[in-house]
Amino acid sequence: MRKVLSFSLFLMLGLVASQLLPGALGAAYGSFKATADTLLYICLGFIMINVGREFEIDKSRWRSYTADYFIAMATAALPWLLIVLYYIFVLLPSTLWSDPAAWKENLLLSRFAAPTSAGILFTMLAALKLKESWIYRKIQVLAIFDDLDTILLMIPLQILMIGLRWQMFAIVAIVVVLLAVGWRWQATWDVRQDWKRILGLSIIVCALTQAVYLATKHWYGAENSIHIEVLLPAFVVGMLMRHRHIDTRVEQRVATGVSFLFMLLVGMSMPLVTGAGADTAASAASVTASQPMMPWGMVALHVVAVSFLSNLGKLVPLFFYRDRKLSERLALSVGMFTRGEVGAGVIFIALGYNLGGPALIISVLTLVLNLILTGGFVVWVKRLALKSYTPEGGETAKA
Repeated sequence: MRKVLSFSLFLMLGLVASQLLPGALGAAYGSFKATADTLLYICLGFIMINVGREFEIDKSRWRSYTADYFIAMATAALPWLLIVLYYIFVLLPSTLWSDPAAWKENLLLSRFAAPTSAGILFTMLAALKLKESWIYRKIQVLAIFDDLDTILLMIPLQILMIGLRWQMFAIVAIVVVLLAVGWRWQATWDVRQDWKRILGLSIIVCALTQAVYLATKHWYGAENSIHIEVLLPAFVVGMLMRHRHIDTRVEQRVATGVSFLFMLLVGMSMPLVTGAGADTAASAASVTASQPMMPWGMVALHVVAVSFLSNLGKLVPLFFYRDRKLSERLALSVGMFTRGEVGAGVIFIALGYNLGGPALIISVLTLVLNLILTGGFVVWVKRLALKSYTPEGGETAKA
């Protein structure tokens, strides 16, 4: 619980720093921002490699995972679509309701609500001695598929942002190759998996993706460059590893420290909300960034509403797995409420397309609120799970 609350604290500290540092650093802020963004990508690569390492699937039984994948996809899609509609029809003036630019920007920005935080959830459920339960095993599959669906859907959303250009076909080709490699050689790379090796691999992945961007920018210009986000390549690197569980105190501290640093850097990436620098929002290239800031009381109401909608959409598993008890299906759904680093990564990617305004602030604060509530969600899951499962005696419901 303390770890989850610390995620929220670091995200908020970063948000405060993002408003103070531009004025404090002056002309040096540009160099500082470039360094912070590079470090943020490395942290995101580290996190996604670890998410990929958790992706363990029996390829000989791939058909048995089909239903789980579509349930996970629906669990990621419904909160996303609910928040898209909210951002369009509640936050934007009616004159923009049919604006294609407004739709594509909000389709990307609202994707932050889709992914469940697999790392946070697995750790907390294991600590509650639920690791042998049906709920834990099923939620492990759904949460990983949920993250995978989020990563994959980011590709067409980014293509939507850059338009129908030749780069689109290059990005699709790279994605197809990465997925084919990940599937063909999943869990076959016998490599050391301590934090030093994973950090080194994340640096290499980030360097390669940045090299592709810089090379194509040099040859074709910034408008026609190819920018492969680190999410999918890092995830595939993790998929390739023959997973070893290394649960030493040092590994836990480093992984936690990287996550804390990542949340801090995401907060620091936020644009100015008020002040002279924020006045440029009126002339911003994106529809979202051009929207005027609203009173903080109104922002708080929107944060509560968006949090409610995002978690309402996560109740999809409640309507499936009818052979299980209602309490188990509800526990499975509530477990999917947890948010974390992947959602924050989506927000950071949205910043790269100059998305901003009230919708961005609401997204960040919604993430903070859900992190604060995560401990309560997991306790709720435990109470529901124990209605049909006891650690000593196993489950009373059928496996």
